[in-house]
Amino acid sequence: MHHRPTDWLLLLALTALWGSAFALTGIGVEALPVQLVVAARLLIACALLLPAALLFARRPAHSARLWGAYVLIALFGNALPYSLVTWGQQTIASAQAGILMATMPLATLGMAHYLVPGERITRHRAGGFLVGFCGVVVLIGPAAWGDVDPARLPAMGVILLGVCCYAVAAILARLRPPSDALYSAAATTTLATLMLLPTLLALPATPTAIHPEERHLLALLALGGGSTALAAILYMRLVKRAGAAFVSQLNYLIPLWALGVGVGLLGEPLASRHLLALALILGGMALARRERDAGADQTGSDSNRSAKARSKRR
Repeated sequence: MHHRPTDWLLLLALTALWGSAFALTGIGVEALPVQLVVAARLLIACALLLPAALLFARRPAHSARLWGAYVLIALFGNALPYSLVTWGQQTIASAQAGILMATMPLATLGMAHYLVPGERITRHRAGGFLVGFCGVVVLIGPAAWGDVDPARLPAMGVILLGVCCYAVAAILARLRPPSDALYSAAATTTLATLMLLPTLLALPATPTAIHPEERHLLALLALGGGSTALAAILYMRLVKRAGAAFVSQLNYLIPLWALGVGVGLLGEPLASRHLLALALILGGMALARRERDAGADQTGSDSNRSAKARSKRR
């Protein structure tokens, strides 16, 4: 599959939106319970997406297959992973979470091989994803694993479970019947919100310990409006255009985004391992593209040969 420059721009936009979600979530859980942070980001996204979908989205032909896909995407792409990853981030370091999240392309690659036509595992694609994953490990550095406590293993397992949920959602979004990206984002976000509203019943009746400050509320607004609502629209559009395996590469780009923010905005030092990691991640992505580009060239050559053969027969 040939990917256009627009696909790469959308991928970078998603990287920025989802790459910021970890920091925003960390700010939110400083003062608010996990279930409230997750429910609030979805409620805010719904408040933005529903009116926009009613006014501007093209409504698809409704079918049981389409709404079944929406329910599953809401469950595996929103409700479950948001809850699992947010809970896990309370216990383990964000660097460790970044490495665990970077396994999503490998999970997506394996699932897509069996479930998505045209996205089979190839030598270049598998090698590219493995090289990219090594780049993420180098980027985070060995210090991230120096304080691994066996008591934190359950949290790491929970985040890995969330990663698998994201991989399943990517496959489902790719296989869903044709539908408008804005409409799909509004439908799945609304369904996920309805799924998680009952969890708010577990909050204390008199939440005396909940005292959010302005920065906590601003983080929730950014989390719901940008990292959830806008990201859902871009994700639905991109995964349908470019495929699940292509979109899953953003899990390699998100750590690079965090590095760029730290170096460019916060004045953090740039180490030699950062440059090595950048080379590995970009090299892995280039390697994964080689087979697609070769396949496109081969398809073009076959088409030219077929055209010449038809001309001779005439």
